[in-house]
This record gives sequence, structure tokens and C-alpha cells, in this order.
Amino acid sequence: MRDSELLKKDLFGEVRREFVAAEPRIVRDTTTASRWLRWLARRLLRREARALAALDGFGGVPRLIATDGLRLERHYIDGKPLHRARPDRPAYFHSAAKLLRGLHARDVVHNDLAKEPNLLVTPDGEPALIDFQLAWHSPRRGRLFRLLAYDDLRHLLKHKRTYCPAAMTIRERAILARPSLPSRIWTRTVKPLYLFVTRVLLGWSDREGASERSSQP
Repeated sequence: MRDSELLKKDLFGEVRREFVAAEPRIVRDTTTASRWLRWLARRLLRREARALAALDGFGGVPRLIATDGLRLERHYIDGKPLHRARPDRPAYFHSAAKLLRGLHARDVVHNDLAKEPNLLVTPDGEPALIDFQLAWHSPRRGRLFRLLAYDDLRHLLKHKRTYCPAAMTIRERAILARPSLPSRIWTRTVKPLYLFVTRVLLGWSDREGASERSSQP
């Protein structure tokens, strides 16, 4: 029998930290998802599984342990979420940008780096990325992939501007000033509805899940 700690429970299921032979791992379980959202929860779980499988052996992201389409088990990464650690060293963001480039080189975009809890600061001060539900693995690396990769970078730079503004370069500020076409469309059309559903109806925020990430992922 595994020791288990519930970290998050919502309409998409549960996230637990479980210990197997004293080793912690994170389990995403869609069997408890709301009936009307179960199909979406399992689709997101499959996206996460594909992305993590493509990143096998790549440092700074969770390692996929197992999945059966209903549950996903992944490696636990010790660290604090960005908004709690508040890193102010340029070296952290330099390493985070390098990590992001490595992610893209392996044909994966994260797609959810606007949320600060999805970036961790590990005990040795290094970056890590978690929560790959919205990630996209695309070996074709077409135009949409490149635009989404650009938005990954822009979200990282927004965090750098918040926590380490003095280290922002002219080029980085220029990138922030030029959102991609998908980003502009999202901001003007889909985002207002998304914010209403997630923040008003579901009670989420961009820092949702901080309790999960502060002790984990």
C-alpha cells in the first residue's frame, strides 16, 4: 500500500503525491473527474504523457513513470514555485531560457508558462518546468509550433521582467513588445471567456496549483 497525500482536487480529477519505497512521485488521476469533463481531463493527460515521453532523459522536467490513459505517474521534482521563490539572479533566467531552448529542440512546446507555479526553483537554485497538460509534441515543427515556442519565451521573459527587471536586455524587451498572432487572437477573443470560466466559475487563477508545486513536482 502506498502512502498518499492529496495535493489538488478539481473538476479534472485529483493530483496526489505518493511514496513508493520512500520515493515520492506525482500521480494525476482522472477517474474522479467530473463526468461532463472526463473526456477533456483524459485528453489533457494523454498530451502530458506524449510530451514527457518525448522528453525522456532531459533534465529539468519530470520523468514519466507510467500511464494507462486514466492515471499518470511522474517523477517528483523538489522546488518552490516561481512566485514563492522570487528569483532575482540573472543566472536563473539564463538557465531557464537554456532549458526552454532544449525543450523546443526536442519538439515540445510547454504552452502554459504564463502560470508562475509551472516554473520551479530547485534547492540548488536551478529552474525546472512542470505541468505539461497543455504541452504539444510536434516533430514537424511547423509555423504554429514556432509561434507557440516564441510565446513560451515571451512568458518566461515576462517573469524575468517581474523578478529581475534590471537584467532585461534591449532584445528581450523588444520580444515582449511583439506578441505573436496566436497570442493576440487569444487575448482579444478567447481569453475573456477563459478567465470568466476559470476564475469566476472554477475559482482558479494563474497561480492555481501553488500548493501542489510548492511541495512538489
